[in-house]
Amino acid sequence: MVQMTPEQAHFLLHNVFLAAMKTESRITKQILEAVPADKAAYQPDSCAKSAIELVRHIAVAENFFLDAPINGVFNPGAVKIPDDVGAPSEIAAWYEQTYAKNFDALTKLSGEQLAKVIDFRGMFQQPAVLFLQFGLNHTIHHRGQLSTYLRPMGSKVPAIYGESYDSALAKKAAQAQA
Repeated sequence: MVQMTPEQAHFLLHNVFLAAMKTESRITKQILEAVPADKAAYQPDSCAKSAIELVRHIAVAENFFLDAPINGVFNPGAVKIPDDVGAPSEIAAWYEQTYAKNFDALTKLSGEQLAKVIDFRGMFQQPAVLFLQFGLNHTIHHRGQLSTYLRPMGSKVPAIYGESYDSALAKKAAQAQA
């Protein structure tokens, strides 16, 4: 198990994780919004999740990984999308609002709360702040998966880490009209 002081945990949150989390959440919202509602059932293979399943999973799981440090425990039922939120754009809006609330709560945690060792489903234990990186990795993985669904669904791939083919074309078109 990693031994971490409250000062180290506070440093990690405020000097490493928060900026990355803010950037990644904006990218995640763009990917969620890019899923066309009329094609949300798209599934590239029978063993793959559908686009809407990935949208829901990403939105919930990312907030789940923020909720754990805030509350000092992993609670699998703690984060739920309301029943009346179903379209990808609605889920993206719910994600953005929920994420903003959780992000703000994270910024107010003490070093002691961030350094508190919490258990992840009996598989491993580590300081709460380190689960933020685990959550980022999880989201980036599934977001990449979902981004590969976009073109086959007839959508455009937003810029993720620099321009995408689609965002570069949109930029050229906008410059031509200016």
